[in-house]
Amino acid sequence: MKKIILAIALFTTIGLNAQTKYESAMQNGFSKMKDSKTADDMSAVASFFERVGDAEKTQWLPYYYAARNYTIAAFMNPAADKDKAAEKVKDLIAKAEAIEKANAEIFCLKQQVAVMQLVVDPMSRWQSYGAVAAEAIAKAKAIEPNNPRPYLLEGQYLMNVPEAFGGGKAIAKKLFEKSVELFGNYKPASQLHPSWGKEQAEQLLAACQ
Repeated sequence: MKKIILAIALFTTIGLNAQTKYESAMQNGFSKMKDSKTADDMSAVASFFERVGDAEKTQWLPYYYAARNYTIAAFMNPAADKDKAAEKVKDLIAKAEAIEKANAEIFCLKQQVAVMQLVVDPMSRWQSYGAVAAEAIAKAKAIEPNNPRPYLLEGQYLMNVPEAFGGGKAIAKKLFEKSVELFGNYKPASQLHPSWGKEQAEQLLAACQ
């Protein structure tokens, strides 16, 4: 009996240590992300999270943050090859999706990648990539209706679309209002889950007044 108890205690300790190691790595990544100021900094953070994901293999969040930071880095750098960056991000999204199916946050990433590729040549790409972005946001809303980020991202995109094509500040304002409203009651699933966007939604709403 004592051997069984000792074995259970050993496996429990190993499990807790592994969890602590993973959480520690993620918190380290968040600290790096907070301190990042440039596109190169964001790319370095993305690489860090990608390594965490490759080491863990069963956690989708490291790949999520890797993809998000690579996307931000590409947006921050006007000279970045956004199509090339998009392929890298899509590969990370696929890894995250292989672990976590039907996740609103992952569909938010898909929208951001589509917008990133759209801005390469808006005149020739708005129909194709615009449709991909809209579909991704629609799926994110359907999966998690109370998540404020799909509304924030949709508003941010439509704010820069001409009124003649269904965009403009008036349309975006309603989406930012919805996002801010949802942020009022929104609680991430854990300290490691996405929590970004509240300040951005409030700032964009103010810009639409």
